[in-house]
Amino acid sequence: MKRTKTFFSLAATLLLAMLAAPAMAQQDADMLTILTSDEDETQAMALILTMQAMQNGVTPQVLLCDDAGDLAVSSEADDSDVLRGPDASAAQMIQRLVNNGVTVDVCAIYLPNGEYTEADLIDGVGVAQPPAIGAMVADPAVRLFTF
Repeated sequence: MKRTKTFFSLAATLLLAMLAAPAMAQQDADMLTILTSDEDETQAMALILTMQAMQNGVTPQVLLCDDAGDLAVSSEADDSDVLRGPDASAAQMIQRLVNNGVTVDVCAIYLPNGEYTEADLIDGVGVAQPPAIGAMVADPAVRLFTF
């Protein structure tokens, strides 16, 4: 009986460790930009500042929620004629960040509550995992920017 109890206790601990792994295995980001605004200037400025921080040694991660999630949709990004930053639109800046190895995700509830699927996202954009984002938000070493 004691051996069975020990086995189940060990199995439960292993299962919890496996479930927590995504949160603990988060990217090495030390800055999280959460972008929800659908305002062109706000989107552009948030991404310009994120790229500037990256150029100054920060490892950013970007989370696109609500209307800002549309920046990660291929068809929306292709039709982007919105306000441009110094040399790119917000959708183009998202692509640039992805191309530079920055983790860019849409909120976990963006796709289930809209008209798009994961197949509609720009290559390299993922779907956020709430435990990993929650761990980042709780980490005092991660700078949090919301727009």
